[in-house]
Amino acid sequence: MTEPIGTPEVLFVCVHNAGRSQMAAAFLAHHGGDRVVVRSAGSAPAADLNPAVIEAMAEIGIDLRATGATPKKLSDAAVEASDVVITMGCGDTCPFYPGKRYEDWELDDPAGQGVDAVRPIRDEIERRILALLDDLLPVPSPKTEV
Repeated sequence: MTEPIGTPEVLFVCVHNAGRSQMAAAFLAHHGGDRVVVRSAGSAPAADLNPAVIEAMAEIGIDLRATGATPKKLSDAAVEASDVVITMGCGDTCPFYPGKRYEDWELDDPAGQGVDAVRPIRDEIERRILALLDDLLPVPSPKTEV
């Protein structure tokens, strides 16, 4: 478990910012609420979100369109503002800044896949998000009466 960092700011990065990073950002915003600041970006962002990703997330009640999710270009400013940077296959194009927590999540790429192939990726991302939240937002121990 890491030390609490106030309101943690998390950046998810993948190449096209149309699938994995969008799902991760949506799950973190959904489960973390206002306890976290969430960003996502891509090293070579696509023109639009992956339709199979939109469908897979809608199946579980998360409407990516309603959240205003769109692919965004990765910027140094986004990395600088983040406490945790989670990469998902962007390789050497992800900028590195000392003092940031970096994780690389190896996940299948949903690009070109149908919704049947996206569901297990979606479910694995949610599992990792819940573990990340447990790490970033530890439950305070109850105060004991003296």
